[in-house]
Amino acid sequence: MTAELNPLVDEARRTGTISGLPGQHWIDGQRCPSVAGGRMETLDPGTGRAFATVAAGDAADVERAIAAARKALTGPWGSMVPAERGRILARTATLIRACADRLAIVEALDAGKRLVEAQGDVGGAARAFEYYSGACDKFQGSSIPLGPDYIAYTRHEPIGVVAQIVPWNYPISTLVRGLAPALAAGCTVVAKPAEQTPLTALMLGEILAEAGLPAGVFNVVTGTGAKVGEPLVAHPGIDHITFTGSVATGIRVMQNAAPQVTRLALELGGKSPVIVLADADLDAALDGVMGAIFENAGQICSAGSRLIVERAVHDRFVEMLVERARGLRLGHGLRDVDMGPVNSLAQIERISGFVERARRRGAAILCGGRIATDPETGLGWFYEPTILDGLSPDDEAIQSEIFGPVLCVQVAETVEHAVTLANGTPYALVAGIYTRDLSNAHRIAARVDAGQVYINEFFAGGIETPFGGNRASGFGRAKGLEALASFSKLKCVTARL
Repeated sequence: MTAELNPLVDEARRTGTISGLPGQHWIDGQRCPSVAGGRMETLDPGTGRAFATVAAGDAADVERAIAAARKALTGPWGSMVPAERGRILARTATLIRACADRLAIVEALDAGKRLVEAQGDVGGAARAFEYYSGACDKFQGSSIPLGPDYIAYTRHEPIGVVAQIVPWNYPISTLVRGLAPALAAGCTVVAKPAEQTPLTALMLGEILAEAGLPAGVFNVVTGTGAKVGEPLVAHPGIDHITFTGSVATGIRVMQNAAPQVTRLALELGGKSPVIVLADADLDAALDGVMGAIFENAGQICSAGSRLIVERAVHDRFVEMLVERARGLRLGHGLRDVDMGPVNSLAQIERISGFVERARRRGAAILCGGRIATDPETGLGWFYEPTILDGLSPDDEAIQSEIFGPVLCVQVAETVEHAVTLANGTPYALVAGIYTRDLSNAHRIAARVDAGQVYINEFFAGGIETPFGGNRASGFGRAKGLEALASFSKLKCVTARL
């Protein structure tokens, strides 16, 4: 730990919280209480106890935030040259790094992450602002050759006010990967963080203000999906919605947005396969599969939650996996542990329900399969690292997103069979392939339906690589230069000379 980090960790361990946490909405460049005065608690999943309270908003607060965002479109932000927008984003990256320790501890307390995972998320947020700071003055149109009597060109214009609905599993990461390109494109934003994890979004409002972002360009309204999320996505003052969450909630978002014909980008989760072929480097594949399912306690939309392994190496590889999974140490994220808690009691019950139903259907529970607590304190919401085998392709555990530390094993007889199994769910977010035959890997990558495919390293890439899904996993792309298109309107101008 750094000298700056130690006192914060000590304070959090001693008191269960840290001082100076934000507790109000961030609207029009300042902290604001809810119009109705509502408050709500945010809980530490590692203890199951409240450690902060924030404003509980409703439609009146949403109205204030959208009014501020619309006003900011025509204020200094709307006339700012792209290079200056880039400077603000670059300063934001610097400021995030300067207060990275505090942000990481808050993220660990709010989301239940291990500190090292939270530190990675905060570092990634800084990198995202850094990346898009360089894109502001390079997002350019093109000229179209129509002959000597015409001139035609395209220009990118900000789409307007963007609503961002942020999930609880990666609060700062998911917010920033939409916020940074939206600001780079010249949009304004109203963010609704998950009610379980509101704090780093509120902290980011103050960081952006310190970096020079004009008031009203970025706004945060905290509260429940019913009281804040629904009026936000149904509001006629919203021009684009970026949503990350479940399929069921994504459908409701689309339904609420349809009367206004509001544009959307949806990331709705996955049941992503990791294909391990017989010729793979099994040690490297073991590391990849472990990280793919047990990082963040499996609460990742792109988690590698299905292992598709060729029969020739099934027994050996699964034995290696079980041994490694049984050795994982559970505990509060601010201690030196291998896996942290699940985000909520409701999520624990959901995970347990899937495993118990699989058990009753005769699935082999190779390890785990039980609710747990922090071994040191007896508190918190934990689920043991779990591996299920002997599942049919149409089994509920194969077809549904469990969103926890549960790996489902499928056996492939051939490479062709592996591809069929990989494409055998409604989801198509990511896929992983482990093989020494790179030619074969690229052939498989072309045939697997997924928004992104990782070869010989799961979660490869970064902010530079586009991310998004197909089919039930949603549509639209975050990250990379492609993300800028979501936040712009393309205009073509044609003139006769």
